[in-house]
Amino acid sequence: VIIGALGMDFHLFNTVFRDNKEYEVIAFTIAGEQNVGTIEGAERKYPAELAGKLYPKGIPMVSEDSLEDFVRKYEVDEVVFAYSDVSHEEVMHKASRALAAGANYRLISGKFTQIKSKKPVVAICAVRTGCGKSQVSRATYRYLMSKGYKVVAVREPMPYGDLIKQNVMRFEKYEDLDKYDCTIEEREEYL
Repeated sequence: VIIGALGMDFHLFNTVFRDNKEYEVIAFTIAGEQNVGTIEGAERKYPAELAGKLYPKGIPMVSEDSLEDFVRKYEVDEVVFAYSDVSHEEVMHKASRALAAGANYRLISGKFTQIKSKKPVVAICAVRTGCGKSQVSRATYRYLMSKGYKVVAVREPMPYGDLIKQNVMRFEKYEDLDKYDCTIEEREEYL
């Protein structure tokens, strides 16, 4: 089981577990306290089209609230942590839940998940949602542009809608937000 907030977990799956016959990922979790937009209440799956040949039916998404029951019911061997914006205390609280239910708990190093780039990269990170990453990113973008650099802003996905339709999105003008049926939160992010 990969626990996360629908974003980092999909990236981790694609870089470490997709098409890897040594593992069987049986679920992703959905955490209600995270920014999960319009997906709560709906039965969702990570689509087969994105999951790869080992998952012809896709991978279900289950509520993180029921993690312990899910681990016990399906005799899960390992719970893999895939959040990018929680405190150390929260990381270890999730570990306690997984271990108490009988599964190992694993953190995966960025060494195994980072995508290599041929270009210089500036990453703007923070411990949680709402710390001001977007504002710092925009200021950094403007500064680098003012120095004559050719700059492209890339944002981690906010997979709240149709994952197939939103597999790759490019926002150049306001109308593109309508094209991809972006949520209010996403619209605030890209403006």
